[in-house]
Amino acid sequence: MENLKITQTGKDKIWYDETGNGIPLKRVTKVERLHEKSAEEILKKATEVNKKLADFKAFVQDKCTEAYEAFMAEKDVKKQTKGNYTWFNFNRTIKIEVSQSAPIKFDDLTIVAAKEKLDQFLNDNINSKNEFVKDLVMDAFETQRTNQLDVKKVMGLTRHKARINDPLFSEAIDLITSAIRRPESKTYFRIWLKDDNGKYNNIELNLSNI
Repeated sequence: MENLKITQTGKDKIWYDETGNGIPLKRVTKVERLHEKSAEEILKKATEVNKKLADFKAFVQDKCTEAYEAFMAEKDVKKQTKGNYTWFNFNRTIKIEVSQSAPIKFDDLTIVAAKEKLDQFLNDNINSKNEFVKDLVMDAFETQRTNQLDVKKVMGLTRHKARINDPLFSEAIDLITSAIRRPESKTYFRIWLKDDNGKYNNIELNLSNI
């Protein structure tokens, strides 16, 4: 609801619930007041930690970029296309890993069109030579528990384009390829410290969602 206060205190004579209904303070129970106060304290701390993590991630990003560019400049590499990379301090007691993830998603309408083409192919063009692809198609388009397609299985169909060598199947594969979207990419940083036994131990930091 618009202008709804996040938290309420004993100074508020009327408390408002999630539907905007006003409840007199005297009808708010002790437990509800405790939950309100504790939730506000947790939210405040969580916001502070989130801000510190965001600042720290920006700091790590700057240092990794600086380290990467300095290395490439030393090697006289003009064109610098960043991907995944790892760098160390002088005696390699500290290891920094930088990795990028660009998950594939499919355009909904295009992938539906591809599935229609594949269904038509399965109905009209299956023979002993290409019968194996039937199970592959059915397995690829079986949705997961999250009601999402398994991207790897769907993309796996593209490997069989030349082998099947059928116009309808090829059209479906072309649609799958054109349905690919990479809406966002994330950069992950992992920081490792070598122990006395020479083993690198990861310093746990969940920065991926910042």
